[in-house]
Amino acid sequence: MARVQGEWMRGAGPLAVLKLLEGGDMYGYQLAEALERRSDGLLAMGHSTLYPLLYNLESKGLVAPARERTTNGRRRKYWRITDRGRAWLDEHGQEWSRLVEAMERLGFA
Repeated sequence: MARVQGEWMRGAGPLAVLKLLEGGDMYGYQLAEALERRSDGLLAMGHSTLYPLLYNLESKGLVAPARERTTNGRRRKYWRITDRGRAWLDEHGQEWSRLVEAMERLGFA
């Protein structure tokens, strides 16, 4: 399946990342794997796309990084959704749902 690109990814990417983080903190590789797996490859993002997206979400206060030690003692950066991110996800998720419903009424399944 082809990836979503361009304008569609700019809209879907932040929603998808925040929705995944709503379920719990994740580090970058986990996010990339979950996006690819849970979207059947449609929302697959390479690191050169994912990390700028995360930094952009961080600059808007929608996610926050936290460094934690792994079992082998190394530090890993985890990302978590903020309260502001949850509010943004709720608002924009509702808009996305209305758009999907409207497209379905037009005959897109």
